[in-house]
Amino acid sequence: MVKIKVTKEKSAINRTKRQKLTLEALGLKKIGQTVEHEDTPNILGMINKVKHLVSVQEA
Repeated sequence: MVKIKVTKEKSAINRTKRQKLTLEALGLKKIGQTVEHEDTPNILGMINKVKHLVSVQEA
């Protein structure tokens, strides 16, 4: 599996509860924080829901 790096770029203030919970499930708490995940359909779906708040790179 390919690893991807997900970085939180924008704040979750004034976002829906669902988007806030998705960011938390990805392991993102602070702006600028980066986490690595496997490139699975579950993770890609979560990233797609908050794509306006995060940036994605291949590790």
